[in-house]
Amino acid sequence: MRINNNMSAVITNNKLLGTEGSLSDVMEKLSSGFNINHASDNPSGIAIAGKMQAQIDGLDQASTNGSDGISVLQTAEGALNEVTDMIQRMRELSIQAANGTNSDEEREAIQKEIESLLSEIDRVSQTTEFNKINLLDGSLDCRTYANNCTRVATSNGVPAGIYQLRVDKAAKRAVSSTSLSGEYEFDEVFDNTYTEVKTTTHVKTGKFSGGFNFKELIDNTEWKTTEVDYSDPEKIVTTVKEGDGLGISGSISINGYPVTFAQGASGETVYGMLREACEKGGAVITDFDDPEGLRISSYKYGADAELEIEFSSVEFARALGFYNDGGDEVLNTDEAGTVLPRIADTGEDAVIVLFQNNKDDAGNTVESLFGTQSTYKTDGRRVIVSDTKGFEMSFLLDDGFQKDGVDPSDPTGQTVYDGLITFNVTDIGSMALQVGANEGQSMKVRIASVSTEFMYIDDVDVTRAEGPEDAMDALEEALSYVTSVRSQLGAYENRLEHTTKSLDATEENMTSAISRIEDADMATTMVEYTKLNVLEQAGVSALAQANELPQLALQLLQ
Repeated sequence: MRINNNMSAVITNNKLLGTEGSLSDVMEKLSSGFNINHASDNPSGIAIAGKMQAQIDGLDQASTNGSDGISVLQTAEGALNEVTDMIQRMRELSIQAANGTNSDEEREAIQKEIESLLSEIDRVSQTTEFNKINLLDGSLDCRTYANNCTRVATSNGVPAGIYQLRVDKAAKRAVSSTSLSGEYEFDEVFDNTYTEVKTTTHVKTGKFSGGFNFKELIDNTEWKTTEVDYSDPEKIVTTVKEGDGLGISGSISINGYPVTFAQGASGETVYGMLREACEKGGAVITDFDDPEGLRISSYKYGADAELEIEFSSVEFARALGFYNDGGDEVLNTDEAGTVLPRIADTGEDAVIVLFQNNKDDAGNTVESLFGTQSTYKTDGRRVIVSDTKGFEMSFLLDDGFQKDGVDPSDPTGQTVYDGLITFNVTDIGSMALQVGANEGQSMKVRIASVSTEFMYIDDVDVTRAEGPEDAMDALEEALSYVTSVRSQLGAYENRLEHTTKSLDATEENMTSAISRIEDADMATTMVEYTKLNVLEQAGVSALAQANELPQLALQLLQ
C-alpha cells in the first residue's frame, strides 16, 4: 500500500480526463450541429467539405445570375414587342398609301406618321437599357470589323476569324444624264402645224465654258415664238413672243410622276421642279453645277432599280439638254433609229468573288474562312453570304467600291481600289452570363441591333413613285428580322430557365452530399453523449473512492 503515489487515483483520473475530452467533443457537435468542427476532427473530410461548400455557394450565385439574365432578355423582348407593333403599323400605312384614291398631300401626311414611327424605333434601339447597359443598339452583338462596307451583321453560325472577298463590279443605279459639258451651243427651230394655226419657235442658247451649270443653260436660252392664225383668210393674224429661259413648254414624267413646265421658266424654277419630280418619282438628281453634267439616277441600286423618263416631245427633251449629240446617245431610239422622247435604264447588282477555303480565285493562299459551299446574293449594294449550319453574313457595300475603281476622295484620280474587303469576325461584344460555379462556365448572349438602319427601313418613303410597294417589301423583311431576333431571345430565355433549374437541382444534391460529410447525426451523437456522461459520472465516483485509499494506511499505524 503506497501513499506517495496513488496509482489507482492516477489511472482513474486519466480515464476521467479522456472521458471529459470526448464528452466535450460530443457536446460541441450537439451544440454546433456539425460533425467536423476542427480540421483534426476529419482532415480529408474538411477538405472535401470546403470544396463542396465553395461549389454550393457558386451554384447559388450562378442561379441568381441566370435569373438576372432572364430579366435582361425579358426587358429586351418587351421593347421588341413594341417595335413589332410599330413595324406592323407602318406596313398598314404603306398599304393605305398604295391606294390610288390618295393625293400627294395625303401621302405626305402618311409619310409624317411613318417618319415618326421610324424615329421612335431608333429611340427604343438607343435607350432600352438594363442596369445602364444598352440592349438593342448592337453593343451586345459580336464585333465585326471590315473595310469599305457598313451594316455588317453575322449570325451565330459564323465562326470568329478572317473572311475575304473581292468586289469585281459595284452595284449601279439606273442613270440618265445630259450630254452637256465644257462648252455648248444650241440652235434649233421647232414647228408645230395645225389646221388653222402654225407655231414656229426658234430656240438658241449661247456658249458657256468653265464648267457646266444647268441653271445658266436655261437662263442663257433665247427663244422667239411666231404664231400665225389662218382662220380668217382676209385677216391673217401674226403674233410674236420672245424672251429667255426655257425654250418651249412641255412636260416630263419621271417613273410615272408628271410635271409640266412653262415656256420662259427660269433655270432656278426648272431645276427646282426637276428636283421635286425626282423626289416624287423615286430618283435623285445631281447638283445643277456638277461638272459632269446634270444626271438623274434611280434612288435604288441593282437590277431591280429602274428609271424611266418620258418627255412630251423630243424637242422638249432637247430644250432641257437631254438629246443625242456627238455620239453620246442619251435619248432612246427605236429599231429604225428614230429618236424617242424617252429615257429608260436599269441598274446593276454588285458582282463579288468569295475567297473560299483559304484560297483566292487564282488559287493563291489567303486568309479567308468562307467555306467551299458559300454562296452570295445581292440586292443592289446589299450582299448576303450564306452557307451551311446557319452561316449568314450581310453587309452594305460602299457606293462605287470595286476592283480598279477610282477613289473619289483622291482629287488626282490616281488612287485605284483593289476591290478587296477583309472581315475580322470576333467573339468580342456579346454578354457573358456566368451560369456556373467555376471559371469558363458561362453562356454568351448576342442581341442584334434593331435600328432602322440595320433593318434597311431607314429610307422608307411612301411619297415616291412605287414607294408604298417598296415600303411593304422592306417592312415585311424588317418584321421577319425582328421576329428572328425575338425568337433568338426566346431561345436564350428558355435555355436560361433550364439552366437555373439544373443549377438549383445540383445545389440541392451537393448540399445533401456535404450534409452527410459535415453535419452531425444527432441521434448517434446523443447516444454517444449519454454513454460518455455515464462514464464521466462513474469516473468521478471511482476517483473519489481512489482518493480514499491512502487513508487506509492510518489503520496500520495504530
